Formats: sequence, structure tokens, C-alpha cells
Amino acid sequence: MNRRQLLAFAAALGIAPYSQAGVAARMRIVTAHLPPFVLDVREKGGTGKPGALMELVNELCKRVQLSPKTEFVPWRRAIFLATSMPATAIFPLTRLPAREAQFRWLAPLFDEHYIFLAPRKGRFDMRHPEQLKASRIAILRGAGQAAMLHELGYRNVVESASIDEVHRFLLAGIADASFGERNIVRASLRMRGEQQDFDVSEPVRSTTAWLAGSLDFGEDDAELFQRAMAAMQADGSSRRILAQYGLD
Repeated sequence: MNRRQLLAFAAALGIAPYSQAGVAARMRIVTAHLPPFVLDVREKGGTGKPGALMELVNELCKRVQLSPKTEFVPWRRAIFLATSMPATAIFPLTRLPAREAQFRWLAPLFDEHYIFLAPRKGRFDMRHPEQLKASRIAILRGAGQAAMLHELGYRNVVESASIDEVHRFLLAGIADASFGERNIVRASLRMRGEQQDFDVSEPVRSTTAWLAGSLDFGEDDAELFQRAMAAMQADGSSRRILAQYGLD
């Protein structure tokens, strides 16, 4: 699609091109390595791919004629940057009540499902996780899972700097189980070839991952992205991108 066609498409959908956008016109994006959503590797030693939500966000920005720089940092730093620096967007950010007033919510990306993961020979019984509220549960530092676990009655949370460190904590016995998004957990096990060594629970909490921005983004910016996302859903683009990663 050339520039003239893109402008006509944007006009038909009521989407402003970047020259008419507010903060979005000068935004940058921060995220972290979170396969299969960001920087995915389907198999151990396999070829890397952008990740399902990375492709969604790239297409979203393309449709509103933006080419923001994307920076990959540890997740806790990504949260810090998006809440302290101007014109900074972050994804995939779980939308929770405690975060509602901290961000401008730009576009919903994917419905998440959170599960427990534990070594098969460990003490965490997946059949009765509610009976193990004193267990040590590993999560990614700065992630929204901490609030979810507290709501569920788990108080002994072990924070880690990366998904790899979560895995090491489980193997070393520093944590009894971990709590994370189902597709991220599956990707981590698949890359390590360790599906048979761990048990996973049924989903215990479902939320939505968003592209969110610092509070200087305006309502016009949010409307810009949400209309573009609605168009992607209407023409099947978002579904096709997710399907390439085995997601729906």
C-alpha cells in the first residue's frame, strides 16, 4: 500500500496520520524478551522471530504511519520508563485496577491466561494449589502477577530478573512454583525441551495485555490506536498474526 492509499485508508477509518497525532508522533516503545509475545524462538536452537505481539504492535504503528524506536530492557525497567519518561509506550502490559491510573491505555492486544508451573517431583500439588498458599512463588520482577497472587492469598512471592532466572529458581529449589502467562510458560518449556519435567495448572486468572503509554499520551492518541486495532480485527490481520504463533 503506497502513501496515498494509506492516507485514504486512514481517512476512511477516521484514523489521523502521524502528523496529526499528539504525543504518539514522537513516542518510543519499551518491552522485554517475552517469547512467544516478544522475540520468539519456536524451538531450542531455532531461528528467532519478532514475536506475536511485537508483530501486532508493528502493524498497528504502520497503520497510523508511525515508526517508533523499540528498546528491549528488563521488565521492571520497562515499567519504570513508561511511568517516568514522556512519550513512552510499553507492551504487553496487563491491565489491572492498581495500574489503571498509571498509564494511558492505547490498544488491547491479547487475552492472557495465568497458570502455575512447578517441577513434577516438587512439593507443589497442581491438583490442590489453593492448599499451598505458603508456597514460594516465583514471578518476573515488576510484573502484574504479584497483585494477582496477593488477591489469591499467596504472600510468599520470589521476584526474579528474567524468565531464565525464574526457571533457575525452580530447579534450585529457591521457589516451589512460578506463576505466569500460559503461552510464555509453554514457550519457556519448549525452548528448553523440558515439557516432561514440569506440571502446569489450569488457568486461574484471565486478563488482557495492552499497548499502554505514559500519562502524557492524550485521549486522541488512544483513539488513534484503538481505531487502528479495530480495523485490524475487522479485516482479520490480528487473527492471522496470532495464528502464525499458534495463538488465538
